[in-house]
Amino acid sequence: MVLFSVNKKETSPYDGQKPGTSGLRKKVTVFKQQNYLHNFVQATFDALSVEKIKGSTIVVSGDGRYFSEEAIQIIIKMAAANGVRSVWVGQNGLLSTPAVSAVIRNRIGADGAKASGAFILTASHNPGGPNEDFGIKYNMENGGPAPEGITDKIYENTKTIKEYFTAEDLPDVDISTVGITTFGGPEGPFDVDVFDPTEDYVKLMKTIFDFGAIQKLLTSPQFTFCYDALHGVAGIYAKRIFVEELSASESSLINCIPKDDFGGSHPDPNLTYAKELVTRLGLGKQAPDSEPPEFGAAADGDADRNMILGKRFFVTPSDSVAIIAANAVEAIPYFSSGLKGVARSMPTSAALDVVAKSLNLRFFEVPTGWKFFGNLMDAGMCSVCGEESFGTGSDHIREKDGVWAVLAWLSILAYKNKDNLDGGKLVTVEDIVRNHWASYGRHYYTRYDYENVDAGAAKELMAHLIKLQSSLPEVNKLVKEVRPDVSVVVNADEFEYKDPVDGSVSKHQGVRYLFEDGSRLVFRLSGTGSVGATIRLYIEQYEADSTKIGRDSQEALGPLVEVALRLSKMEEFTGRSSPTVIT
Repeated sequence: MVLFSVNKKETSPYDGQKPGTSGLRKKVTVFKQQNYLHNFVQATFDALSVEKIKGSTIVVSGDGRYFSEEAIQIIIKMAAANGVRSVWVGQNGLLSTPAVSAVIRNRIGADGAKASGAFILTASHNPGGPNEDFGIKYNMENGGPAPEGITDKIYENTKTIKEYFTAEDLPDVDISTVGITTFGGPEGPFDVDVFDPTEDYVKLMKTIFDFGAIQKLLTSPQFTFCYDALHGVAGIYAKRIFVEELSASESSLINCIPKDDFGGSHPDPNLTYAKELVTRLGLGKQAPDSEPPEFGAAADGDADRNMILGKRFFVTPSDSVAIIAANAVEAIPYFSSGLKGVARSMPTSAALDVVAKSLNLRFFEVPTGWKFFGNLMDAGMCSVCGEESFGTGSDHIREKDGVWAVLAWLSILAYKNKDNLDGGKLVTVEDIVRNHWASYGRHYYTRYDYENVDAGAAKELMAHLIKLQSSLPEVNKLVKEVRPDVSVVVNADEFEYKDPVDGSVSKHQGVRYLFEDGSRLVFRLSGTGSVGATIRLYIEQYEADSTKIGRDSQEALGPLVEVALRLSKMEEFTGRSSPTVIT
């Protein structure tokens, strides 16, 4: 047995190590600065209670992006020095963010231990590579992201840190081979357990969905399927679940080999970045080489986000969560006894609200950030939730879950087509969505992203929008000057949320303009980028008239877009004549 000693190393603080909604994200070149990662990891250990560290088991893995392998070895050495008993690592350092949550909640180690938390190494949908983004976040024993109370402590610790602990003589661990390696330290044995990253997650999915029904759908000659992992970690789960468990053809998977730079692409599952899938499904500028599949889906780098497509048809994330909620009890065994409640992030369209009202379900509107859903789920108040940024999930874990969302849609398709797979007319993705609109009305919805905007200019724009809210007559005068056909603003505010579980209050969560006809304009600064600022503009219009639900979304929203750009003085503040991404 290799023995190691504990080394106390001097260090000094770095500015700006404040975790955002999903941890700390910076360029790889920033993380590679001397002690930069060490400082953040030690600050995290110091923010946690002693019983969560000493003698504990923690998980360390991520989406496999550039710098992950080096970071895993650094954290293993620091965990050993800080008194952790065991570190669990997904083989090759890979674990999707949803799988990490499942592992924390469900896995039992060879010694009978359960994990008390995890360092997840991901920058989610941001690009990877030597000059791109890296990220780290800590998840708690419930499998969800650390609450603000912990992330605030971490940040405070980073501002005053003077030393960190590591085990310099602990050799690097081979994380490519499954097995347990034991070392000896001052406080006793220390284990590194390298395990199959798909096993626990697949086991959980089998308790939620009817794999037999989905397999019948995927193997039907009438049904065609395409899944794009965008070279993220979802690829290993796609092969295991869709091909090995559900008998889909391996040719239905594209970009499913994880790469540390995501193949040089942006691993963000939207109509802009998932180009190959979008073209295959008949939604690109060029016609596809062959008849598009009936169903397509994509994932981001760490597999917590998803995009759902039908043949020549895009499903908005806001519609997706509403449709899953509306069909969950019938189509997904896990929900057969009913839903406890549903929730959405504030910028997400109100499609879910209408379903909740119709089905008499508890409904919650929360700030952006999955941790807010986690509180509701831990209290047994929420079963299904989602956000417009391609995140959908349920109370099976405490993270959004891209593969789960795809299985949920396949379950709904399997249920709707249970009598059609032997030659009847297939109920398509588009059919399901249009039938939903006919029942519940349609929420025309779009999001404009202005990425890497000067941070000062972005703050000035938001301050301008808040100041404007002090006089609604002035706002409505501006609205009518721009578009007389747009409804009047009846309320304008900064969204504030009081958590019904712990009573905590989250302020300044987005600027809202609410119109008399149910339309909304929402402006937010996003916390998921690594440089500059991202301004997100959300535009929504509700249409209950079933004769008017078939319009093109951008055309229907054109007048509101015009109003939003003029109200905000977007071009004047940012210098941008158009957004970086439209979804």
